[in-house]
Amino acid sequence: MDAAGWQDLTSRFRDHLVAERGLAPLTVRNYLTDLDPLREFMSEREIESFAELDRRRVRAYLAWLQQIGYVRTSISRKLSALRTLFRWLNRMEIVEHDPLPARGAFKLDSRLPRFLSQDEAEKLVSAPDPSSEKRIRDRALLELVYAAGLRVSEVGSLNLDSINLESRELMVTGKGSKDRVVLIGQSAKDAISIYLSEVRSAVGGVESEDALFLNRYGNRLSERSIQKIVREYATRAGLGSQVHTHTLRHSFATHMLEGGADLRVVQELLGHSSPATTQIYTHITGKEARQAYMSAHPRAGSGSAPTVNEQDEGADGEDTDSQWPESQQPRQA
Repeated sequence: MDAAGWQDLTSRFRDHLVAERGLAPLTVRNYLTDLDPLREFMSEREIESFAELDRRRVRAYLAWLQQIGYVRTSISRKLSALRTLFRWLNRMEIVEHDPLPARGAFKLDSRLPRFLSQDEAEKLVSAPDPSSEKRIRDRALLELVYAAGLRVSEVGSLNLDSINLESRELMVTGKGSKDRVVLIGQSAKDAISIYLSEVRSAVGGVESEDALFLNRYGNRLSERSIQKIVREYATRAGLGSQVHTHTLRHSFATHMLEGGADLRVVQELLGHSSPATTQIYTHITGKEARQAYMSAHPRAGSGSAPTVNEQDEGADGEDTDSQWPESQQPRQA
């Protein structure tokens, strides 16, 4: 489903929640926010309409939510919003059948998000060689996603004025139309600079001329195309076809924590509203720390490292000054 189709349907659903159910504005906003990941899942899996969401795909969606780091309570809330949506879709005859079973029929397993090792991430972002304009663009895109830990929707909505190469900052619009500033490294800056000077400056569409990433027709690169680019180069790099933009986002968070970044800093860069969402990554880095200790410390004893069952607490991070002009500071939600 394209962005316009999603916007039209969710606008009608919003009207239903307000006019027919009489819900408060905050409750309506929460419903729509809880449906946001579904759009990304449908784009990633190339699902064109809600009619294609059968029970098997709904199960896959819930498993995907766990894989990308949502906790059980959050998934349960999103499932509740999905039930409400499908009841309305069925009543409006947009779908013939409600794919959701009776309450409690879905069992949620505990899973950790998949991420790439640092070597694998390097292979992926280095996979496009600069032999064509398309590959120069693709290299810049991959470098950017990994450098900033962006969602696919955030990448697709970037404009030329979203990026400040001098300060290596991006202005990103995340969930709930909240703006935040994220950072990029030198490798991403170099790749984007080459793309802007050698490729982007020579291409321009009438409707999407402000978009940072364009397709060969000069139009804004779609979320589906972005996912295809990631899968294409993941396959070329020998990483398999199940690598998505969210895999790079997870890898960004994991590698930041492995490098000693504060949990609250990573939370801000990812655009998470709560540190509880970010803490899923402490399961991963905590496990690796324990394995390293058990294998390296002379008095650690024999045997495998213990399983990590508890999440680490993150300390408060320090604020950093943004170099964006005052007129371009993020909007407050």
